[in-house]
Amino acid sequence: MPSGRRGTAKAGESLLEAARRLGVEIESICGGRLTCAKCKVRIEEGTFPKHGIRSAPAHVTMISDKEHDLLTRTNGHGANGHGSDECRLSCSAYIQGDVLIYVPEESRAHKQVIRKAATNRIIDVDPAIRQVYVEVEQAELGDHRGDWGRLQSALHAQWGLSDLAIDLPTLRRLQPALRQENWAVTVTLWHEREVIDVRPGYQEGIYGLAVDIGSTTVAGHLCDLRTGEVLATESMMNPQVAYGEDLMSRVSFAMGNQPGLDKMQNAIIDTLNSLATRAARAVGLQIRDIHDAVLVGNTTMIHILLGINPQELGGAPFALANRDALDLKARALNLRFHPGAYVHILPAEAGHVGADNVAVMIAEEPYRQTATTLIVDVGTNAEILLGNRDILYSASSPTGPAFEGAQISFGMRAAPGAIERVRIDPTTWAARFRVIGEDRWSDEWPDPAGAPVEHQARHLAAGICGSGIIEVVAEMYLAGIILGDGRFNPHRLHKRVLWQGRRGAYVLATGEQTGSGEPILVTQDDVRNIQLAKAALYAGIKLLMNRAALKAVERITLAGAFGSFIDPHYAMILGLIPDCDPECVSAVGNAAGDGARIALLNRRKRDEAARYAREVTYVETAIDPEFQNEFVGAIHIPHASDDFPHLAHILVDPRPHTAPAGNDDKRSQRAERIRARQSRAGAT
Repeated sequence: MPSGRRGTAKAGESLLEAARRLGVEIESICGGRLTCAKCKVRIEEGTFPKHGIRSAPAHVTMISDKEHDLLTRTNGHGANGHGSDECRLSCSAYIQGDVLIYVPEESRAHKQVIRKAATNRIIDVDPAIRQVYVEVEQAELGDHRGDWGRLQSALHAQWGLSDLAIDLPTLRRLQPALRQENWAVTVTLWHEREVIDVRPGYQEGIYGLAVDIGSTTVAGHLCDLRTGEVLATESMMNPQVAYGEDLMSRVSFAMGNQPGLDKMQNAIIDTLNSLATRAARAVGLQIRDIHDAVLVGNTTMIHILLGINPQELGGAPFALANRDALDLKARALNLRFHPGAYVHILPAEAGHVGADNVAVMIAEEPYRQTATTLIVDVGTNAEILLGNRDILYSASSPTGPAFEGAQISFGMRAAPGAIERVRIDPTTWAARFRVIGEDRWSDEWPDPAGAPVEHQARHLAAGICGSGIIEVVAEMYLAGIILGDGRFNPHRLHKRVLWQGRRGAYVLATGEQTGSGEPILVTQDDVRNIQLAKAALYAGIKLLMNRAALKAVERITLAGAFGSFIDPHYAMILGLIPDCDPECVSAVGNAAGDGARIALLNRRKRDEAARYAREVTYVETAIDPEFQNEFVGAIHIPHASDDFPHLAHILVDPRPHTAPAGNDDKRSQRAERIRARQSRAGAT
């Protein structure tokens, strides 16, 4: 973790060697000579049902004296016998049993590519935090109001503010602040109800942080609360992936296991503090300069953040501990913001549709649109919104981590070397692909044996990320490698397809095109896992369309970091989304993060979020009797029965189930159409 790569290691193999063999590059400047201490990893302890293993620090060799001394010098403290509470050096820990390894960010040679930038939006800036400058009457004999009373009088007289409270840490700093600049101070107010900071004299500068806590990634935007400007954006992997890639795995890890809950809560709090510190330092500020924050995330993430066991979300009736918005002191969560800072958590809609979906809703505002819009935030747990100014429905679908490269034989998260784009020739079945970090397609790479170093590919293929797996499965279907039901086509033998009994595997990248020297395959199980994931999402969408009595939608919006990098064309071919005019399908980036930023910069949007979180009609997919039928139909590519008229020029049969006899002419005609499309795509 967090790359999600897995495999079998030999007993006695070092963690560093095993990681590299799996395509996970760990920093090691000294080449395993125990001098650099750059290859630190953490060995997780516990049972992980999702992976079918029990991991423990004792499943690697004992720490040596040399490793212990090096860790002591670099960390400032030592490790115990197995390093259960410490990092280990992967070059010096040799495998003796099943292990789940977390590679910290500083140890990763190829850093994760996290695509959650803020998008340009028009926002009316009216934050919950406000600064005012006041001149206060000096204390005199006979005036018994106290300095806080004098400040209240000045705020009322000069700014019309009354009925104010003051935060205790601010009260402690009040008297020296008043006397430092001749009884003139700058006061920071929260919702014009509480004084949370007092600074001597006239001082400008109020800052806030908007954070989307995703199941896989955490993205934060540091904003100037006076101008609304995004000063810095920082993203990090959610370290909880080590305890479970999907939500139910994390619920299981916390159920009846207080240490498990504490581990996950501490992990996300540490990540939020690190992210805020990095964002502040990037613009010459300190984390203590942050006075307000808005946090969003799915219901499981919010429960864990608050230290609430999410076990009730693990089964019907999926009861929330709290549905409403929360305003908490940041210090109550051990967040190292300004001592008086507040954290606002947007409301949830229901058991599995949380503050992140509400954030998407206030960012995209389907309730103000005349066109019926489908909004899909694709991730480990997909959130779905459907509506317009007259109707509004929501649901969640447990798609699992397959779209992010997990549960895929050669899957990996988005990082340099990950295959992200794929094109397959429908006649030769040869693949050309593009990897993250390399602008050229694979068929443009020069021969490494004869090309100068500067012309060689910067990154060979290491695995397949989410956008790549969607494209390769769709292309395999278009080329006739797999059938509509997901099975490999048994009617055409080809060197690009390897057979083991009745199960096929497609050679996407040859050994010469990969960093490991081993081919990258797309197996029958990989195809099946993608089918299951896309069927869960499509079935959730269909449930909402059925409730709204809709046969089609007018617009589709793909949200989230992953949704923004899916080619909508391939998403429709795969059957991930229903048929729609391609011109009306768009990606909006990290809409949840944008919604958090909107709520940070405009307090009225917080009220709007609370209103529509209660007005939306939530559909519980987990217990809906129609879900199973919709799910079964959606397993086919693109669908067993639904029409896709906008794909009619590409598909031989919009509802293919098997390889029909005598279809060669149609296949050839389609091949010509695909070649033309690929030619256009190549130019793009």
